[in-house]
Amino acid sequence: MARFNLPEIEFVPVDAVEIETSIVGRFEELSGIKLSEADPRRKFIQSLVYGFTLQLNNIDFTAKQNRLAYAVDDFLDHFGENKSVSRIEPKSSITVIRFEVNPVETSVIPAGTRISINEIFFETTSVATVEPGMQFVDVAAVCTEAGTKGNGYLPGQINNLVDPLPWVSKAYNTVLTVEGSDWEDDDSYAERIRQSNERFSTAGPTGAYEFFAKSANQLIVDVFVHSPSDGVIEIRPLLKGGDIPSADVLGQVLNIVDNRNVRPLTDKVNVLAPEVIEYDIDVTYFVSKENESILTSIQSTVQSAVNEYTLWQKSKLGRGIDASELISKVKNAGAKRVAVTLPASYTPIESYQVARDRLVNVTFGGVVND
Repeated sequence: MARFNLPEIEFVPVDAVEIETSIVGRFEELSGIKLSEADPRRKFIQSLVYGFTLQLNNIDFTAKQNRLAYAVDDFLDHFGENKSVSRIEPKSSITVIRFEVNPVETSVIPAGTRISINEIFFETTSVATVEPGMQFVDVAAVCTEAGTKGNGYLPGQINNLVDPLPWVSKAYNTVLTVEGSDWEDDDSYAERIRQSNERFSTAGPTGAYEFFAKSANQLIVDVFVHSPSDGVIEIRPLLKGGDIPSADVLGQVLNIVDNRNVRPLTDKVNVLAPEVIEYDIDVTYFVSKENESILTSIQSTVQSAVNEYTLWQKSKLGRGIDASELISKVKNAGAKRVAVTLPASYTPIESYQVARDRLVNVTFGGVVND
């Protein structure tokens, strides 16, 4: 499928029926013999058509890899190389490890001290000095393997101290493990390649700041750039899943956009988190009597549709709170009627804001006649 809302193109038409019809027709014309479906010669032609179809598909695919709208994997990396835009590499999950201590003298927890869970290891990123009388010390830690596998561990779950110290009685994570990411996916990488020409301007255009901000971290899916006053630039990034960027991610963005080779000399750049606008959902749905036999399936699908709506709502900055979108998704999931109490109506929000769900109540109202 083509990216950027461009129309689909086909370099080589691939229609097995049309190819077979053409070959069979030509054979019958030259030989004067009609080939039935069961004729062995017809079966031989069909085997050739299969091979032709595979080759034509390969030719069409290869031609499309020369277009940014279709390029994938290594083909896309070559596009990026031509623009000096590299695919963003995986990043490791981060967390904070608390060491409960009882030292008799000044001691240190070395950088690289490991703590694990399920064969996934985190290690401290700096030396921590522990003085007598201290009961605990918190140290930043990073997963030893890049990618998302280290994400999502709740406070206290990572508690196996691999490199024990005699005066440490316990070690565990105090915050959720976050910010691990895999290689940048094709679609976001292609979008950055498309925007890359913006970076050559020295006038500080919105597109340039958006490009550089997205280059800081592959979790960034949307960026708002605004100049509240002369010479002042505000950049607000949003992460996948509607997550609000941490101080670390904001720092990554600032390190890139505030570089003297990126920022116009007169610009003062501030990187801020989006402002969160919370809203509640209270929806009641009804199912048609004729679908009563698949009621359980519809109820599950409706719940998934509500989850899909909340994700859609918080996945873009400035996206107004739209009850009609919720109704549409729930109806498409199989509901006959939908009554939405909250959100009561469409609520616009500012471009530097993101709408996030708070309380979600989904009620099955019963079975109704058409």
